[in-house]
Amino acid sequence: MKNRSAIIVLVLLGIFSYGQEVHEKVSQWTTMEISLTAALDYPNPYTDVEVWATFTNQKGDSLIRPAFWDGNNTWKIRFAPTDDNQIWAWRSYASEKEDSGLHGQTGLFKSIPYSGNNDLLREGLMKISPSHRNVMHHSGKSFLMVADTPWAIPFRATKQQVTAYAQDRQQKGFNTALMMTLQPDMNADGPNERNTVMGFKRAFKDLSEGHINTMDITYFQYFDSLIQILIDHGIVPVYQPVFHGFGWKGLQVLGTNIDPQEYVRYSKYLLARYGSMPALWLIAGDHNGKDPGVKESGEMFQKWDCYQQPVGIHYNPCDDYVATWAKGDDPRKHCMHYNKTYQDEAWLDFQWAQTGHEGEHLYHKVDRMYENQPTKAVANGEPTYEGMGNGQHGLGWWQGEEAWMQLMHGGTMGVVYGAACLWQWKITPDEKGWDAWTDQPLSWEGALQLEGATYVGILGQLTKNLNIKDIQKRWDLAEGKPLLAKEGELYISYLGNGGELTIKDLPENLDYSWINPKNGLLKQMGKVTHGNFKAPDNNPWVLVIKKPSLR
Repeated sequence: MKNRSAIIVLVLLGIFSYGQEVHEKVSQWTTMEISLTAALDYPNPYTDVEVWATFTNQKGDSLIRPAFWDGNNTWKIRFAPTDDNQIWAWRSYASEKEDSGLHGQTGLFKSIPYSGNNDLLREGLMKISPSHRNVMHHSGKSFLMVADTPWAIPFRATKQQVTAYAQDRQQKGFNTALMMTLQPDMNADGPNERNTVMGFKRAFKDLSEGHINTMDITYFQYFDSLIQILIDHGIVPVYQPVFHGFGWKGLQVLGTNIDPQEYVRYSKYLLARYGSMPALWLIAGDHNGKDPGVKESGEMFQKWDCYQQPVGIHYNPCDDYVATWAKGDDPRKHCMHYNKTYQDEAWLDFQWAQTGHEGEHLYHKVDRMYENQPTKAVANGEPTYEGMGNGQHGLGWWQGEEAWMQLMHGGTMGVVYGAACLWQWKITPDEKGWDAWTDQPLSWEGALQLEGATYVGILGQLTKNLNIKDIQKRWDLAEGKPLLAKEGELYISYLGNGGELTIKDLPENLDYSWINPKNGLLKQMGKVTHGNFKAPDNNPWVLVIKKPSLR
């Protein structure tokens, strides 16, 4: 949320005229943290008071960030400057104006250029591309999402485990991770511990009673360290507040019946705590997008996220049919959403389909979603996870084929991978609690090394330095064969069985290359002299055509 704050501007002018020295320096796009100590006591600090701050620079640009409670009488504000040579003044506000520790605090700092080596931070936070087809950095650099689904990391994993996970995924080529920010099943039970068979940490002490009002602050303080590990390894967290579909063990998720006010409050808390770092906000997970607090949270993000990082919805598979499990008095309650709930809303940036876990390649969903208006970024947010069905479905190259073809069919926001036992973060191969359709005899560590992840990661490696910003699905230029294009600049085609490809109106003197998507190795390269191309053989191949200077 941006506005002009005349009071802060006047304060700044006074500071500049007196030449007050600013000692604190903050690199662009890195997070500074301001601590406030409440002067009053609150029965429930998480619910009883709202705190925020306005940040204004010398140019008069003003950004607002919500604060978050961090235990005892402490509130914190996290802010990342959007420029690299400005003096910023901040001022805090509280709904309890009598609290002098929270309301009316002020400070100064200077933004400076980023000098670190983290590409995520160097290029800036995330935003939707101009034509709404995919995600980009604030610098303008494109970002093709190559996502994994370690849903249960926040409540099961340790720092050591997440470090091992992030190192593996970064090396393979992944840049995004989907997470349930808390364990959502009201009827789940087990030790309140990480890395423990049947165990999980509780974010809220009253979730099993149908509420999220009694926060365990130590949960989020530990979660901070896990998020930092991911970002240090170039992985953007995707935050899902409270799940709406199957959940962790299928034991009655809270998200479908939550108090809307509680859902919005928690979403805003996540924004306050993690929104100054790279993020995607997945405000509806594995249902129809219409659950309590979803729309209100979308509106909240539009109002309170000064960086406007992308917000979206992830659906269940029954977009155009009524699933067996959904039949009842109102069979359309869960299904027939067509993956386009709230399509017209300005706060919505992306829509994710789900094709289910039976090992089927289903491309018609993203085909249709690509054509929906107004345009939203599209992906298949949940293909068959590798090893679902007791180790039978979605194995090996199935995952590579799925990723490339979802991309070609219009899922231009990116691709998503998952693995049975990794998604639920199983501690041991024989840990109980999941039906066979969701499971296989592996731990999270064993699932981390499944073959299919390598192929999806290679897609990330091959596209990392290509400017895919607002690339379009253009099969019409290739006689109906798979093609993504930015005409005259960049063309990408995937041919699952090799063969020939003819591209219309292709400029000469572009560079072309045939790349093996199973190992990432270059097979042929040269200059474009005509629009006809023949793959090296009848195996899967990727054709990339680009300007010589285009990376």
